[in-house]
Amino acid sequence: MKNSEDEQKEEFLREFGDDYGYKSAPKNIDQLRATEFKRLAGVVYLDHAGATLYSEAQLESVFKDLNSNLYANPHSQSSCSLNTSDRVGEARTQVLDYFNASSREYSVIFTSGATAALKLVGESFPWSSQSCFMYSMENHNSVLGIREYALNQGAAALAVDVEETADYRNSRGTNSAIRLFRHHELRRSERGLSKEDPTGNVYNLFAFPSECNFSGTRFNLDLVKLIKEDSHNALEGSTYSRGCWMVLIDAAKGGATEPPDLSKHKADFVVISFYKIFGYPTGLGALIVRNETAKLLKKTYFSGGTVAASVADSDFVKRRAGVEEIFEDGTISYLSIASILHGFRILNTLTMSAISRHTTSLATFVRKTLSAMKHENGTHVCTLYGANSSKVLFEGMGPIVSFNLRRPDGSWFGYREVEKLASLAGIQLRAGHVCWDDHDVLCGKPTGAVRASFGYMSTFEDASNFVNFIKASFVSLPSRTPGVNTLRGTTISPAIEGIGRANPRLKSISIYPIKSCLGFSVSSWPLATTGLLHDREWLLRSTSGEILTQKKVPDMCHITTLIDLDLGILFVESPRCKEKLQIKLKSDFPVGKDEVNIHPQRYEVEVYHDEIDSWFSDAVGRPCTLLRCSGQQGYACSNRNRISRLCRDLETKMNFVNEAQFLLVSEESVNDLNARLRSNVQHHFDGELIQVSTSRFRPNLVVCGGEAYAEDGWRSLRIGKTEFISLGGCNRCQMINLSLQGGKVQRSNEPLATLAEYRRTKGKITFGILLRHDDSTGKHSDAWLHVGEEIRASLA
Repeated sequence: MKNSEDEQKEEFLREFGDDYGYKSAPKNIDQLRATEFKRLAGVVYLDHAGATLYSEAQLESVFKDLNSNLYANPHSQSSCSLNTSDRVGEARTQVLDYFNASSREYSVIFTSGATAALKLVGESFPWSSQSCFMYSMENHNSVLGIREYALNQGAAALAVDVEETADYRNSRGTNSAIRLFRHHELRRSERGLSKEDPTGNVYNLFAFPSECNFSGTRFNLDLVKLIKEDSHNALEGSTYSRGCWMVLIDAAKGGATEPPDLSKHKADFVVISFYKIFGYPTGLGALIVRNETAKLLKKTYFSGGTVAASVADSDFVKRRAGVEEIFEDGTISYLSIASILHGFRILNTLTMSAISRHTTSLATFVRKTLSAMKHENGTHVCTLYGANSSKVLFEGMGPIVSFNLRRPDGSWFGYREVEKLASLAGIQLRAGHVCWDDHDVLCGKPTGAVRASFGYMSTFEDASNFVNFIKASFVSLPSRTPGVNTLRGTTISPAIEGIGRANPRLKSISIYPIKSCLGFSVSSWPLATTGLLHDREWLLRSTSGEILTQKKVPDMCHITTLIDLDLGILFVESPRCKEKLQIKLKSDFPVGKDEVNIHPQRYEVEVYHDEIDSWFSDAVGRPCTLLRCSGQQGYACSNRNRISRLCRDLETKMNFVNEAQFLLVSEESVNDLNARLRSNVQHHFDGELIQVSTSRFRPNLVVCGGEAYAEDGWRSLRIGKTEFISLGGCNRCQMINLSLQGGKVQRSNEPLATLAEYRRTKGKITFGILLRHDDSTGKHSDAWLHVGEEIRASLA
């Protein structure tokens, strides 16, 4: 009997069988994945618009080439240098062939990437105060960056929307069927700028992508001819219709599956990055430029390789004549350039036509499936971008699907929630976030989107797993409503019956002096205005200003800390350092002061001397400095809703904590989680069942003796004689999936994946609660917490 997945694939093949799978290639898609991409086992990689993947055969060919041939600096005249020049020449020819361009018309200038190619155009274009830089609204930031060069030279900048009629697509009639809708003109001061360049000519530049990096919309390349030959009609009599218009195509994304044909669409500039085409090498791109256009570019700087002669004590320089020689500063990345030949060879065995049809079939399947998804109440789940109601435009989509998801009530699932759950399911896509930034929905509207993109090695199984994940995680069925769990008070899941006691008690107290390093447990500890005394009072900062955490530097979990209040010393140890570090709490102060910004907070910090910084640099294996919190400035939290209080507590003084002064976890809740982990039969890397301790969640306070998840319903609580206010659940991230085993840091999807199954609400996966000390009495200096103290809670 066929299962639903088999039936789904049969239906897919009935519609897309002629386009999918490379049936005429030496290897079909299944063979390609099995032999060339074994590292994708268990992974659904859907971020090919960000970077596609290299094949095993490609790298083997690269290594064989480098091991078999002697390549040297092409600026020399030795035989191996001449051999290098020949290989670079072959690479230039291959790039031109890929875009069906003739060397008589075009040259290839190698750069460090598409961004560097765009920068080269911007800084060398012959701008004047009468020039115009026009660009489509759908453009990468790197294209928009050209605007700075134009505006600084007195030119105007103009964004346009590009639209075309269905009749034009079907009949290929006149260019007038393509319409440009102008936005307002941008211009800076023209004071001191000449009105025309020395020749009296005015040069303008229009830039657009062959395929939108966000939505996947493929632009009509007839735009090139329209702008270059019929700008008067295209711009409807605008003053910028005069002069010479040049056209730039950003093919960084579109070039991977449907490269522009420059024999038909004679753009002046085309920019590409090779890692987006075949994954390797990174850090290499190219500017393809028309030879006639290159003569108009104004190069100021000269370097080794770009000049035939220069005199140090005289204003004399003779530049080289060739286009590439003029614009390729210094020694080119000739080993990487030699490597691209092997990438192109892989694509040529499949053919670009087959790659385009294959990837488009997958994206079309996903787009159609998502657009058809509905909740049980009949509302649509998915809002797609780039695929509007025009059938003509819909058929002009590349292998990108960008979207946002709605709940049955019409509210939005945040893109961060989608990305987090996708990662736990082994699906890699693009959404973008930082750990503490939960603002993916503001004022009821999404602040970003989710993007899934396909590459030449993507399979139907990748697409199917993705749409099945969306259905399982976000579509409301009669039996469930994903992401909108029913709350009992503020309890997200039902309490375990029969294990409750009248009042729980405080089982342990933990302090973490240095953010993201190991803490220590005590039987009693004093409180301060910031929470537990000295908790998260220190942190490590890299030389670039980045705050170091275990997510970025997992080895920080090897650093142990202990504070002796009687001695007034912070003891720090690391297996990488022979000596135990001792920092006096009152006298080892600082050699200076500084400020750091973390989350929405600005902190005044104290800086230690070089010996302490050197110790920590050795401990984490990278240069860093130790900072101690000495003051804090912030803003009040505007979120007053009891159930959705999952925001950072900005109303109280805190050290370097993420959200609140205290984090409390229940032992019974951890026991329930472990029971669920056992029932899911999810195993760790060594085959052992994953079980977690309370320390995995880095709590300050662990309580026991109550019902599992009873803490979710606490509005306030008293531990001994000390009062606390609950701020709601603690939103969890991948940090809790790090564990120390056998002296090594291990990563897995657990326990976050299991928590996502039953602790997910309104975009958050919560476990434990955040607390604030109720300081209405102002007796911080007299307050202590003691293990064993009874806890009395008030319910919400």
